[in-house]
Amino acid sequence: MSAPLAPAPRVRPAAAAPDGPGAPAAIRGSLRADHYAFWYGATQALFDVTFEVAPRAVTALIGPSGCGKSTFLRSLNRLQDLLPRTRHTGDLLVDGASIFAPGVDPVALRRRVGMVFQKPNPFPKSVFDNVAYGPRVGGTAGEAELPALVERALRRAARWDEVKYRLDTPGTALSGGQQQRLCIARALANEPAILLMDEPTSALDPIATQRIEELVVELKRDVTIVIVTHNMQQAARVSDTTGFFYLGQLVEIGTTQQIFTSPGDPRTEAYITGRFG
Repeated sequence: MSAPLAPAPRVRPAAAAPDGPGAPAAIRGSLRADHYAFWYGATQALFDVTFEVAPRAVTALIGPSGCGKSTFLRSLNRLQDLLPRTRHTGDLLVDGASIFAPGVDPVALRRRVGMVFQKPNPFPKSVFDNVAYGPRVGGTAGEAELPALVERALRRAARWDEVKYRLDTPGTALSGGQQQRLCIARALANEPAILLMDEPTSALDPIATQRIEELVVELKRDVTIVIVTHNMQQAARVSDTTGFFYLGQLVEIGTTQQIFTSPGDPRTEAYITGRFG
């Protein structure tokens, strides 16, 4: 992919998270991309991406397939490190610190920056063991602490009342929507500051999609969420800020209302009005 000849992205300020007692906690979950570019071998997939994500808010990334939004999302917790022949320039910062700094443990980073994938992927274990897996393997909780931790994560994922009497049920035996909320609970058990969601409802029916969207809105009270979606109605429903990617470039980002009602770039307007994509 050659570099697109286009103006710099139009960036509008993201809505600030509400402050209150203990304001320093607002820093937790902050995220900034600083002239970030990414290559798969000789192919450049992202070009000079620069913007800030407001903590304790939902940021949606939209754009046509292959535009770089999932590549960017997976860069935020260094999942792209697992692929051969990749490289990057620029920086990504979580809570003001580079995720690429010497000494940063990618596994520890992935506990702080959790990930929910497009297709539900519960482990072939019980509901309890799915949720307890991260803290147990990471050594962040002892066995005596796990029951309370599992309950808390399932409650945050709005799953506790459905499964509290069948925690021994295999996670793979649940319905698609229940599996996806189990995967969200599994990520939340690590107490992440940021939760990344890559098309989390694309494989779900409308009722399960609605429940996941309601959960996203609920979770932003204490977790920063970045969601990739092809569903512009979903972006409009759940997000505070929306960014439009095209040909590996962040074309425009601003409040969701601004992007959908008065986009500043003609490519953004063409995409959200369905003229391409």
